[in-house]
Amino acid sequence: MSAGVSLSLTTLPSVPVRRWTVALVGNPNTGKSTLFNALTGFRQHVANYAGVTVEKKLGRLRAVGEPAEVDLLDLPGAYSLDAAAADEDITLRVLLGYEPSTPRPDGVICVVDASNLRRNLFLVSQILELGCPTVVALTMTDVARRRGETIDASALTEALGVPVVPVLALKGVGVARLDEAVRKALAGQSGAHCLKFPDCICTALDVLSANASPGGGHACGDACHHPCRAELLQTLLNPAGIVEGHLSRRCDPRLLSALQEHRGRLLSEGIALPTIEAEVRYRWIEEVVSRVTRRNADAAAASRSDRVDGVLAHPVFGLAAFLLLMLVVFQAIYSWASPLMDLVEGGFAAVGGWVEGVMTEGALRSLIVDGAIGGVGGVLIFLPQIVILFLFIALLEDCGYMSRAAFVLDRHLRRVGLSGRSFIPLLSSFACAVPGILATRVIEDRRNRLITMLVAPLMSCSARLPVYALLISAFIPDTRIFGGSVSTRAVTWLAMYLVGAAVAVVVAGVLHALLGSRIVPGLVIELPNYTWPAWKSVVHRAYRAGREFVVNAGTVILACSVVIWALAYYPRPVSIHAEFEARRQALATSSASGESADADAESASGDAPDAALEAALARLDAEEAGVYLRQSCLGRFGSWIEPAVRPLGWDWRIGTAAVASFPAREVVVATLATIFNLSAEETEESPELRAALAQASWPDGRPLFTTASALSLMVFFALCCQCVSTLAVIRRETGSWRWPAFTFTYMTVLAYLAALGAYQVASRLG
Repeated sequence: MSAGVSLSLTTLPSVPVRRWTVALVGNPNTGKSTLFNALTGFRQHVANYAGVTVEKKLGRLRAVGEPAEVDLLDLPGAYSLDAAAADEDITLRVLLGYEPSTPRPDGVICVVDASNLRRNLFLVSQILELGCPTVVALTMTDVARRRGETIDASALTEALGVPVVPVLALKGVGVARLDEAVRKALAGQSGAHCLKFPDCICTALDVLSANASPGGGHACGDACHHPCRAELLQTLLNPAGIVEGHLSRRCDPRLLSALQEHRGRLLSEGIALPTIEAEVRYRWIEEVVSRVTRRNADAAAASRSDRVDGVLAHPVFGLAAFLLLMLVVFQAIYSWASPLMDLVEGGFAAVGGWVEGVMTEGALRSLIVDGAIGGVGGVLIFLPQIVILFLFIALLEDCGYMSRAAFVLDRHLRRVGLSGRSFIPLLSSFACAVPGILATRVIEDRRNRLITMLVAPLMSCSARLPVYALLISAFIPDTRIFGGSVSTRAVTWLAMYLVGAAVAVVVAGVLHALLGSRIVPGLVIELPNYTWPAWKSVVHRAYRAGREFVVNAGTVILACSVVIWALAYYPRPVSIHAEFEARRQALATSSASGESADADAESASGDAPDAALEAALARLDAEEAGVYLRQSCLGRFGSWIEPAVRPLGWDWRIGTAAVASFPAREVVVATLATIFNLSAEETEESPELRAALAQASWPDGRPLFTTASALSLMVFFALCCQCVSTLAVIRRETGSWRWPAFTFTYMTVLAYLAALGAYQVASRLG
């Protein structure tokens, strides 16, 4: 560089990065979720729309070099903008800008199933009328080819007036082209695509559009909603439809009056408003399909899906296939998860033991070990079951089987106000109500979903098994019936399972009536083509379900566990510790000085006195824990409610155990062990615990536990909702504490009345 030459560096102004939002819309079962995952690379955020349990999925399109950032919003599947269900209403509200928590999209990706082109183009025609930049993603082209059909994407682009990109999202084919087409569409201009409706309808729309525009005769300022031509068309052609309901809350009342006047004029001219839209749209659809579709002359008459459905959708064979498949799912949730659950439980037990070893005894150590570590372990122990369940659900949905299962079972469940989609959540609840309630997300109807959630906890889950095992083995006589082939204990086991299922049927019918009795219509459901699952999507959905449970329900469960710990720990009088410490010192002194006759007799064996001393100290520790529990707030509450539980055949000790089991039903076994001065580590198979319960008595010497009181306790636990995990998940899924409170109340009342009846009847029968 020559001398005397200077360079002046100027800072270039930064170019702001444009931020776009694109909505992903389409019919159900078009591969929309798989495409969403392929476009975003699983970089997505999931929440719920305000006030409803419909999921809101938002992701970021993978960058291809452009400065613009594009957020992709995956909207619920819809067949039409004349929405009927809650999830379809969300799609309508977002696209028309009615949803306050979500901005109106800048563009739309409309997912179209090439193997069902006629059905999919109905929604496409409505989307195009919105005038929003639109790109069509043509999926399932491989399925269409197997059926002998080929879709000309170029001809379809010309017919629709928007880019059409064939994609195979599972293999990543066409995804980059679709990304590029979306960005080009956002940068360009787009006009509304209008179908040819009768002239009288077009004239009415022209007048209404002029009046509805800003500054028009029926405009009411910036605060008033100015509907577009597509909104006016939907309102005009669908009297009392969902769009009219939204406009009535947002528009000038004069505009709605004008709409009714034009509607009346059209009816007087003989225009059949309920059918005219379908006639016009399907006439256009037939023209488009005939131009873009080529069919091979030698194509098979029936597709592979049709042949398989001949078995899986059959009233008899389909039910048998479903039961066999559900047996596998149930076995997986019930048994295959056990090693993982044992691993989680053992891991937290080891962590708790380590903390006990490094910390001095006291309230802080108990809080950390029993409250925090025990509470977190109580949350995470459900994870294997939840993940396995959602792996199966995702697999069954992705391969197309879930719709067949709902179809086969629908007519049986409609009798109690449910639908075919309710069966899998109810069946899953026999393993655990938590994943069962989460599985109700497959139920589209909000009313059926709510009823299913409210009755799912009545299924006898695995947490009830320790209670059944302990009481049946200890107090139900092993009498042989039916010629010695069946044991009364086995019959009792079966009865405990059946009582929950039977009561669930009755409760579902009652809720069906209370929530507004109406005839449950037959399930109208699309049977999608069978496809290979998208494994990344399956794993991601299972991971997301587990994470949601831990983050949302887990915090509530942990909080309740800490509260129950505090009630069982305090107050803690120093006098009790001093008394038992003195007894320990006396026991140690007696053993060391040889005052114990047993120790003297076994001194030749070396370690025997030490083992005897350790056993005696352990019994003393268990007795001390029992005394602490009995005088704690929880124990005192048990004594306070004894008059209420005495008619069930319980005393304050059983009442205390029932209250302490609120975080989780299986806690009742450890609580009973502590109350009866045994180690809390005792299980339902412990001979010592069974003997302690058998020897327990009332103050007048009568046995506390009899066959009648054991049946009463089992029936109570079969029907009660002593599971904070279940209540927390219901709160998570409904978005309100009202329904968990209702569930706990009605199940507790039912459990009390049923236990009362069981005890009184069994007592009189001897």
